Amino acid sequence: MKKPYYITTAIAYTSGKPHIGNSYEIVLADAIARYKRAEGYDVFFQTGTDEHGQKVEEKAKEKGVTPKELVDGIAGEIKSICDCLNCSYDRFIRTTDKDHERQVQKIFRKFYDQGDIYKGSYEGLYCTPCESFWTESQLVDGKCPDCGREVKPAKEEAYFFKMSKYADRLIEYINTHPEFIQPVSRKNEMMNNFLLPGLQDLCVSRSSFKWGIPVDFDPGHVVYVWVDALSNYITGIGYDADGNSSEMYKKYWPADLHLIGKDIVRFHTIYWPIFLMALGEPLPKQVFGHPWLLSGDGKMSKSRGNVLYADDLVKFFGVDAVRYFMIHEMPFENDGSITWDLMTERINSDLANILGNLVNRTISMCNKYFGGMVENKGVEGAEDADLKAVVTGTYKKVAEKMSKLRVADAVTEIFTLFKRCNKYIDETTPWVLAKNEADKDRLATVLYNLVESISIGAALIAPFLPSTGEKIARMLNTNLREFDTLETFGLFPNGMVTDAPEQLFARIDPEAVKAEAERIKAVQQAEFNKEAGLPEAAPEENAINVELKPEITYDDFAKLQFAVGEIIKCEEVPKSKKLLCSQVKIGNMTKQIVSGIKSSYSASEMVGKKVMVLLNLKPATLAGVTSEGMLLCAEDPDGKLALLAPERDMPSGAEIS
Repeated sequence: MKKPYYITTAIAYTSGKPHIGNSYEIVLADAIARYKRAEGYDVFFQTGTDEHGQKVEEKAKEKGVTPKELVDGIAGEIKSICDCLNCSYDRFIRTTDKDHERQVQKIFRKFYDQGDIYKGSYEGLYCTPCESFWTESQLVDGKCPDCGREVKPAKEEAYFFKMSKYADRLIEYINTHPEFIQPVSRKNEMMNNFLLPGLQDLCVSRSSFKWGIPVDFDPGHVVYVWVDALSNYITGIGYDADGNSSEMYKKYWPADLHLIGKDIVRFHTIYWPIFLMALGEPLPKQVFGHPWLLSGDGKMSKSRGNVLYADDLVKFFGVDAVRYFMIHEMPFENDGSITWDLMTERINSDLANILGNLVNRTISMCNKYFGGMVENKGVEGAEDADLKAVVTGTYKKVAEKMSKLRVADAVTEIFTLFKRCNKYIDETTPWVLAKNEADKDRLATVLYNLVESISIGAALIAPFLPSTGEKIARMLNTNLREFDTLETFGLFPNGMVTDAPEQLFARIDPEAVKAEAERIKAVQQAEFNKEAGLPEAAPEENAINVELKPEITYDDFAKLQFAVGEIIKCEEVPKSKKLLCSQVKIGNMTKQIVSGIKSSYSASEMVGKKVMVLLNLKPATLAGVTSEGMLLCAEDPDGKLALLAPERDMPSGAEIS
């Protein structure tokens, strides 16, 4: 009988189409689920959507549709993203599913009946996007500490859960179960920032909006997100608060792994365990808070034109190429970075060169030298022992990495196998062996060793790149190997490989990537303008071709200090046809700035202008005159200059950021 394994992702909020950073989690979970199935586990993999709340209600009103119509559309879009990434979930749960809603009402009533929740009122500062109340002391620069957005004062009647009732029990559990919260840095954060200072009672119902699961004994209230959304992990597999849980629930709970983003660790390692304790149910075995996948050096935003969507990337690069990048490039604890250029580089170097080229030339040589026949002639060479040691030792290394959820490291180990195969080709030089009839059996053995090694590698890579693993096995005219055979070399049966190897990964043209990235950026900008009510940009007949300089980081930008300055005096620089020397008042200081703008401005018309100044530029000497900064200008193709000035009248010294 197979051992059960239950893995979940956080359910996605139906506020909009998920970007690639959101989609990373479902791919990571799918890779783990597929790997566990290959290891022989009976896996149940659940994902889905969180569909209630004030934000949905407000957005539906803006669009002139019902909340259910809105979430139906967005949930369908989220599910299609999961499907386009070839994710093998067993249930896609929606919090509007009737079985879920019924159980949430029962759970809420059970909490009330046993005295875990009470009715009160809440007054605080509310962040609608995060659906969270905050006190003044919890804000960061006056804004929501989680998302950085504006908060608004709010007061309403609500039910509260007595968190402190279970706090000591949870602290003890975490201390005695070091594997519960991973990575360890997340555990330390929860203990030191939330649990040890003391838990406040938690708001678990709302009465200021209607789009939620009604509290059946108090219809003016709807169940708040924490009880509603978090309960999906048990309602989805048949939990019943009345004690009649399904055989599926008894089989799979407690969950082996809750895979979530690092920003929601608190909800899953404090609120959720306490709810389970109140229900008398065991806690999940592990909660892993993964880092974020960022676009370049920052978060994704349509206004910046840097949002990447999985379906766009899949259409251009292919499913397994996108999966490979997402899985392989994400560090264990630190945030990862994705850009079009980085994807192109990784696909060309790893997938096309290392893996694709290895499979193609191995099968091609089998056909060229032996008509596609693969046969182990048993003629060993000095190079064989190390190849076999690397190949048969890979599974153990991969298993060790996967046991610690170091998925990127596991994939690296598999590609070490493929690299060793390429090195083996260089060592054995099959094309040289083919020239001598006496070396034919050795050549056959070399090719057999390569095919055997690739078949083991294909089985190992299949959980991460499912289509690729299957394609390789198909081209070798075999099935994917069982994991319990991967430490034994020589099991590949003598036989025929395909006579027409399929290209696994084509090299990507960087210019084509650049064009596609620009096209999508333009589309996003147009969408952002439309959503923001901005006019569409009319195409310019003589638009300037902007050549981008190398990218900088925010840290680079932050080194520059810009401010509003007022020109109080300006003179021509003697013996210069281009330079004007301005005395610029910037707050409580005056700087002398020399600028090459004489062709566009006279000294007299400069006086009194409010301008934008770069303050901390290293002083320079121009035509014998010291310059202590720079005035910012725009320049047209004919060299005509225009000083940049603030849109509204601003005092000199006002910071520009």
